[in-house]
Amino acid sequence: MHIYSPLCDDFSNYCYLMTELPFPHQRETILSFFEAVQKEFPQLCNFYARESGEYVLEADKTEDAYASVVLETRRLSCGWHNPASWSEVDRIIERILELSPYYLTLSALDLDAVDVVFAFDLIYNGNHDALVLEVLGTMPWMEGLLHVPDAKVLNYQPALTLGLDETYRLQCRLQIETRTTTYQVRTGEYHDEPISVYFTIRQYRHGEPVKNLPETYRRLRDQGRELMEQYVIPQVVRPLAQAIGAK
Repeated sequence: MHIYSPLCDDFSNYCYLMTELPFPHQRETILSFFEAVQKEFPQLCNFYARESGEYVLEADKTEDAYASVVLETRRLSCGWHNPASWSEVDRIIERILELSPYYLTLSALDLDAVDVVFAFDLIYNGNHDALVLEVLGTMPWMEGLLHVPDAKVLNYQPALTLGLDETYRLQCRLQIETRTTTYQVRTGEYHDEPISVYFTIRQYRHGEPVKNLPETYRRLRDQGRELMEQYVIPQVVRPLAQAIGAK
């Protein structure tokens, strides 16, 4: 059971660090960083490199809930898929943010942005885009097109980005991702696939020392959770879940 089990099939909470320059990718540096992480989180037992050049350390995916750390060329991500509590998410993210400046030579000059992402997956066997349109509606100027004879919705993935302060360096983004294909709409053969709702709160470069990254994460996490629980869940996630349940 994860934090939002009554609302969605899967829930993930991750933090991303984006940099201006590539992270160091020397063998010793990479292994030292991931060994330090594994020492503190022994459940992260699977280490591998993807063909795209990413390095991954993660727990066994045979479990529904697992943590992971991924190092890309200019992005570091860490967090939990299906966490049982906020505390276990905070523990791994805050520790990774403490370790990364020392093992990966991260500096305030190099740091581009910090993201905290909340992701909800709702499994639906049907036309994802039509369901999103039915539940969330559309803008008045789109209404006419929806009445074109024999027209069917093939893609509807609304997204919204807001600036949250006078500098616009603090932003939030709501995005809905659907996975229905044209072939599925044409044939009427759908599969159990997730509609994903992503809510991201981002802080662009703000000049704070990298030693304060855990504090930055906690501030973004708190503000993101407040917005998510006040707006995103009641106005987006819950209505989608109710519509899927009704069908």
